[in-house]
Amino acid sequence: MNTVSAPASDVWVIGDVQGCAGALRGLLAHPDLADPATEIWFAGDLVNRGPDSLGALRLIRGLGHRARVILGNHDLHLLAVVAGVRKQGKSDTLQDILDAPDRDALIDWLRRQPLLVRDRGHVMVHAGILPAWTLDQAQALAHEIETALQGPAWQQAVHDFYGEEPLQWHDDLQGPARMRVIVNALTRMRVCHAEDGRMDFHHKGGPRDAPGLLPWFELPGRRSHAEPVVFGHWSALGLNIRADTICLDTGCVWGRALTALQLRDHRIIQHSCAHCA
Repeated sequence: MNTVSAPASDVWVIGDVQGCAGALRGLLAHPDLADPATEIWFAGDLVNRGPDSLGALRLIRGLGHRARVILGNHDLHLLAVVAGVRKQGKSDTLQDILDAPDRDALIDWLRRQPLLVRDRGHVMVHAGILPAWTLDQAQALAHEIETALQGPAWQQAVHDFYGEEPLQWHDDLQGPARMRVIVNALTRMRVCHAEDGRMDFHHKGGPRDAPGLLPWFELPGRRSHAEPVVFGHWSALGLNIRADTICLDTGCVWGRALTALQLRDHRIIQHSCAHCA
C-alpha cells in the first residue's frame, strides 16, 4: 500500500525583533503565522534596544518546536553581560531579563540556539558568510561556536570570542582568534574591503556609502552561492531580496517595521513598529 507523505509545513522568517515584543505579537497574530503548523524562523537579535526584551524572549521561547532561532550580536551581548564579560551600555534594554525570575531558564535556552540554520534549500545567519567559506564550511564553523556555548565552560567561550581581530579568515587559525572571526562574520559583518576581503565593523550605513567597501555578498569569488542566504543585522540595507540573498532587517527598533517573509514564495507581511522608536 502506498502512503502519501504529509506536506511540509510553511516557513516564515522574521527579521530582527530587538525587544519589540508588541510588534512581534501583532505579526504572529496574522492568520498565516498563527497557524500551529507553521514554522517561524528568527534571524537573530531577539533582544535589546527595544522596550520589552523580556517579553520578546519569553514569547519566542514559548513557541516551542515551532520556532527556529539563531543568535545575533545582541543575543550574544546578553550572554556576555550574564557571563560578566561585558557591561550593559547606555542604550541596552536587558535589565528586565537580568531581573526576571526565569532568567536562568531563558539564558540556558538562549545559549543553546545555533548560529546557522540550513534547511528547506535556504541558509539563515544573522549577518553574513565570509566569501572564502563554502556553505558546508560555514555550517561546520558555526557548530564549533555552538558546541562551546552549549558546554559547561560557556562563559569562558564568550570571553574568548569577543574582539575585532583578526579581520580575515585563515584556515590555520586556532583558539580565540579562530572563534572571533567565526562569530564576527556570522553575527556582525556587513561590508568588507574590496581589495582583500577584510571585514570592516565601522560602517553601518547603506551599501553604497563607503568607497572601497563592498557588501559581503558582493565580494568576488564568494563560495556560498549554492543556496540563498537569509539574514538580518543591516537595517540601513533594509528589505533586500535577491536570488542569492535576502535581508530582513527592516528597522523595527528604529520605528519602521517588523518583517516576515514566507520562504517558499517570498510573500511579505509587515507590522508597524512606530511605538518602538
